[in-house]
Parts: sequence; C-alpha cells; structure tokens
Amino acid sequence: QVQLVESGGGLVQTGGSLRLSCAASARAFRLQTVGWFRQAPEKEREFVADISNTGRTSYADSVKGRFTISRDNAKNTVYLQMNSLKPEDTGVYSCGAALGGGPYGSWGRGTQVTVSS
Repeated sequence: QVQLVESGGGLVQTGGSLRLSCAASARAFRLQTVGWFRQAPEKEREFVADISNTGRTSYADSVKGRFTISRDNAKNTVYLQMNSLKPEDTGVYSCGAALGGGPYGSWGRGTQVTVSS
C-alpha cells in the first residue's frame, strides 16, 4: 500500500504553532482516509484528527478549535495545522491511511513535537 512520511515537527513554546505534513507515495492516496495520531512517553497512542477521501474531518475534543486537518490530493499530502499549542500536545505524531471505514493499514515513522512551558 501507500508509504507515508511525516515532517514539520519541532520545539515550540506554549501558544506557538506548527504545521505537520504527511506525504504519500501514490496517487491512490486520494481514495484514503488519513488520520493523525500522537503518542507521549508512557502513554497510549491517541487519535488527533482525520480526513476522509471526500474531505470530511473529525477531531479529538482535546484539539478541537486549535488544530485543522486538510489535504491536497494533487500533492499527495495531508496537513495538520496546530495552533495555540500546549505542553500536553507533546508527543510523536504519526499519520496513517485507511480505505473507507477499515483499519489504518499504512503508517509513517512519526515526527516529534515538543511544546515547552
């Protein structure tokens, strides 16, 4: 299936912004639902946001109003704009791809986001 590569992570202060990118390897990416997940040390991976092939979006309550997910199928890329960042947003952010309502079968390696207080 598609291969995914995340980028855009870094170190920011509380209240800062970052834009993450999830780049895919094939045009078939346009048929996929793409989700962003994050994992902090000693915590489980948690859902952040996703976007369907039709552009429908969903967000975790913890990021609603601060994060925006979008996609550019011509570039085979999904973005996660993160504003008003908080220390609890710290973690490794990974993107995954799925067909329809099926499981996420493809994952990237992740990009580190660190928010200092």
